[in-house]
Order: sequence, then C-alpha cells, then structure tokens
Amino acid sequence: MNTPVLDKRETAMNTPILEMRNITKTFPGVKALSDVTFQVAQGEIHSLCGENGAGKSTLMKVLSGVYPFGEYSGDIVFNGTVQKFGTISDSEEVGIAIIYQELALIPDMTVYENIFLGNEIKTNGFMIDWNETIKRASAALKKVKLNVNPATKIKDLGVGKQQLVEIAKALSKNVKVLILDEPTAALNEDDSKNLLNLMRDLRNNGITCIIISHKLKEVVDIADSVTILRDGQTVCTLSAKKGEVTEHDLIKHMVGREIDNIYPKREHKGSDEIVLEVKNWNAYDPNIGRNILKNMNFNIKKGEIVGFAGLMGAGRTELAKSIFGNPDGYKINGEMRVKNKNVNFSHSQQAIASGLAYVSEDRKGNGLILMQDIKQNITLANLGAISNQLGVVDGNAEVKIANEYRISINIKTPSVEQLVSNLSGGNQQKVSVAKWLFTKPNVLILDEPTRGIDVGAKYEIYTLMNKLVEQGMSIIMISSELPEVLGMSDRIYVVSEGRIAGELPIEKATQENIMQLATS
Repeated sequence: MNTPVLDKRETAMNTPILEMRNITKTFPGVKALSDVTFQVAQGEIHSLCGENGAGKSTLMKVLSGVYPFGEYSGDIVFNGTVQKFGTISDSEEVGIAIIYQELALIPDMTVYENIFLGNEIKTNGFMIDWNETIKRASAALKKVKLNVNPATKIKDLGVGKQQLVEIAKALSKNVKVLILDEPTAALNEDDSKNLLNLMRDLRNNGITCIIISHKLKEVVDIADSVTILRDGQTVCTLSAKKGEVTEHDLIKHMVGREIDNIYPKREHKGSDEIVLEVKNWNAYDPNIGRNILKNMNFNIKKGEIVGFAGLMGAGRTELAKSIFGNPDGYKINGEMRVKNKNVNFSHSQQAIASGLAYVSEDRKGNGLILMQDIKQNITLANLGAISNQLGVVDGNAEVKIANEYRISINIKTPSVEQLVSNLSGGNQQKVSVAKWLFTKPNVLILDEPTRGIDVGAKYEIYTLMNKLVEQGMSIIMISSELPEVLGMSDRIYVVSEGRIAGELPIEKATQENIMQLATS
C-alpha cells in the first residue's frame, strides 16, 4: 500500500506558525476580545471575518504589538515560542508585518525612501547607503511585480500601486506572516485582482497571509481557512478550499442569523417632482490643469435612490463635491437648480442651507473628527440648532439629539460620550450619516456608503436608506460595488472620464451594460 505524499506547501500548511491562545483585551467599559483562540498554518492564506466591532482589528493589533504585552491576557505563540511584544518593532523583528487600510506612506518621499523608512541601510553605522537602498528597493518591487522607478514619489502613484509599495516594504524586512487589513477596500477591480494574485504568489513562496476583508466573494475565492469572530469571541474556523464554504455560510456565522437578501426590498413608487437638476456642468481643476467634469446633465426626483456608477477616477466624487459647495476650489461652469430655484453655491454651508448633505467616502479623513465624541460629531454640521443667541451650545440638547440618533439608527456604543476613534468602522459610518441627517436634508449624497463595513452593518445602512426615501428624501448613491448599485437604485447614471456616459432604468440595468458604458 502506497502512502500519500504531500507536496511541500501542503506539509507546511499542516504546521501552525501562529497560535493566539485565550486572548482577552478590555477597553474602558468594553470587552473587545473575550478568550479568543486563533490558529494559522504555515504557508496559508487565512481570512479573519466578522461584523464591525467583532474584534478583528483589535486581535491583529495585539498580534503586531500595537497593544503590547501586559495590556491583554493570553498567549501569542509564534514558531513554537511564546512572544511578549512590547512594540511593533518587536513583532517585525520575528517576521510579522501589518498593512492597514489607511496606508502609512509619506506622499512627498520616494518609493525607495518609503520602503526603507525606519529600516535604513547604513555605512559606517550612520551614513545612509543610497545606492544599496535603491538596489534593494528595486529587488523588493520586482517581488511584488510593480514596474515603477523607485525614485517616483508616492503621491504620483495610484492607490493600487501604493498598496504594492507597502507590501514591498514588508518583504524588505524578511516577513514570515503578512497581515492585510481591508487591502482591496479602496481598489478598483483590476487592482484588486492583481493584489489577490500577488497574495497567491506569496503563499506559494512560503509566506503566510492573514487577510481581514468584508468582501466575502474575495474571501471565498482566495482563503484556505476562515476564522469568524462575533462580539469579541471566536465563533468557528472553516476550511475554505474551493467549494467548501459559501458567502451564505460566512454571513450566517458572522451575524448569527440568516440574511436571505442583503438588499432589503422596497417598493419603487416613483415621482415626477425634480428636487435637484444639473445642466451643462463643467469643472476645471487648476491643480492639475484640466477639466475633470465635462458637460454633465442629470436630475434627482423626490423619494428615489439614484446610483452613480463608474470606474475609480471617473469623476463621481469630484461631481459630488462640486455641487456641494465646491470645497476643492474647482472652476465651475454650468447650471444647478434645487426645487426649481437656480442656485450657485460658493461654500458648503450654502448647500446645507438649501437642503443638500454629503457623506464623504473618507469618513476618517473628511467625515468625522475622530478625537471628539459621538455627540459632538453628530451635531457638528448643525450647531445653530442647539445653540442660544450668543452661540453657546446647549449641552443637554446635544446629548438628547445624539441619543435619538444613537437609538434610531442603532449606533452600538455604551454612551454618546464615547470617542468616535474607539468605534468600529460600521458605527463610525452611522455617526457620519447621523451628522448629516441632523441637518434635515432633502437630498442626501452618500459617497461609497458601505466601504469597509461588514454585511450586517451594510444591511442596516440599506434599510435606513429605504426608510429615508419612503419619507420623501432623495438619495444620490456613489458606489464602486455594482451589486450594491443594482440592488439599491431606482435609476443609474454611469460616469466615464468626467462625462455622463448613459442613464439606465433599474429594469434594464445589468453589470455588463454598466461596465460597457463605464469603459466607453
């Protein structure tokens, strides 16, 4: 009888490179992790899934030394040895590297400077050897299949290429376990495919990858194993070899219940009343010296969700900003009417006064003040409503309003005085939406409303959107996820290279004809 022979990668994948045993981490008033056990085999792609607030990022911060030994209980066992990381440098020294969703690169520095920042190659102990730095940077870029000049500045690269620079930086430190937190959240479809293929290459070369992602289709496609957390506890670990686990399986374990339709049903009532109309809209960006929006025409009717689809860089966010007071200082030419009244906004405050609101795609950078609490963020865009004639904010009114929104849109927090920085991504997004709902808008612009949030939080956002339009609000939804656009919209405008490439009624819209227009 012949004994089955495993290839080298299969043998390695039977050997744990990492174990996290009974990890418990507590913040003031909140137990973020409770007795979590997590095991990763050598040379595998292991996905960590769960709703926002489940504890995924906290667990990885414990592993990478962001939360040092002594601030949690339990053991980290790496390559058979219990580790007591005091800093991120300690974890990097043994071969663990983490890449966050918000990339930690310096825009005005070159690629090679970023790759070796904090890990400089020196001669005589103090002088940087730039020739060797460029040589090794080029080798690292080759490993990630990024064909750029290492002297290129980071700010001149797209997000997908910046992500690869981060990975090259990790590989330059002889990484053994690479942690990627929402690596494809801000990437277009092509860049996402390239990154996932690179992860497969890394796995084939013996590097273990841990990926945190809310894109369950990607998880099913790429992961060898999936561990699911819920409410700070380990629910299960599943083998995710081809066909053994489905998106439905993951959702059921993540949320603890069945979600048969991620896009809640709504009756498309329709209306002839136009609440926002834009004609012959052009925008010139003086920073880059060209037109970014060209002769755009569209309208929004009362009580409908209008999706804006298109490739990354097509001009959808620029359009939203240009009609919401033009904060980026474009030179605008065109006509805009709000409720049959010609308007010309030179400041966002004028747009707010006319009934427009804009939820930014970048909730951490532009949507929220992370070091302020929930109540301050929710009332920020409409302080006049809770202030006296001298401009003094009524603290009691602020707490009352914030608690009303906390309850009505289910912001999961022990108190509205909790810092926004301590909330999960999904709950931060709810605070960002509440902030603009407090301005009582007629037209709500949602730019990538579910980016980086889990399936349960997405469902809650979608349900809220349906409720708002049923109450007569109109919503512009900008999204790079075509299933989301198709699942939630009444009509769809497709944007391509700063132009409206076409308008589709939802009955005739498909992923194929949207992409055909987007690439036209």
